[in-house]
Amino acid sequence: MNPIQGLMRRLNAAGLSADARRIRDERLTYLTPEKLNRLEGTLREILRAGVPGDVLEFGVALGGSAVLLAKQAKAAGRRFAGFDVFAMIPPPTSEKDDEKSKQRYETIASGQSKGIGGDDYYGYRDDLYGDVVATFSRHGLTVDGREIALVKGLFEETWPREGSQTVAFAHIDCDWYDPVKFCLESVAQRLSTGGVMILDDYNDYGGCRTATDEFISANPGFRFEPGVNPIVRKVAN
Repeated sequence: MNPIQGLMRRLNAAGLSADARRIRDERLTYLTPEKLNRLEGTLREILRAGVPGDVLEFGVALGGSAVLLAKQAKAAGRRFAGFDVFAMIPPPTSEKDDEKSKQRYETIASGQSKGIGGDDYYGYRDDLYGDVVATFSRHGLTVDGREIALVKGLFEETWPREGSQTVAFAHIDCDWYDPVKFCLESVAQRLSTGGVMILDDYNDYGGCRTATDEFISANPGFRFEPGVNPIVRKVAN
């Protein structure tokens, strides 16, 4: 990181909300300050605009970004649902996943992945779901399955029975080609006009980038907005 990049990162961190600073201090998110700022700011914009629907996250991990999204959703009278296996991340299985993705999974599967700030990697925990519920509670949020839900299992199994009928905002943070493709295509069917899907891994993993590019190419009613965590916005039915 060059000095200018370091300065910009410090400035972005200084501009974080109090909640975002707290989840970073508690080592609950891998998201950079830049990504957190865009995530919170975009959701704030969507809620102020009155775009109808629930707030979702696919790929909850330690629950840091989910807490931020759920707090805004609750304050606006919206439902929040977070989807995750709450265990070891499934492997990348598509030929469209790049070598970086496969190497990353091999590190995780071998038990050698490191957590944030030297902590244990979240996928190795015995009760990740319980840990995330406790994190929500510590931040003043009750996971009741209605206003705030954490849904355990593979997306393609849980979404059909737990999926929201109308979606305003979805944070897609699931790394590989197949799950990103599934989330984009499934959520798009219920996304309100003006609603957004934010892609955490577009600039990091080739499978996510390919799935997103394919979706945009096949769906002219959606607009791609680049950035550290790009936005896919529904602009027409």
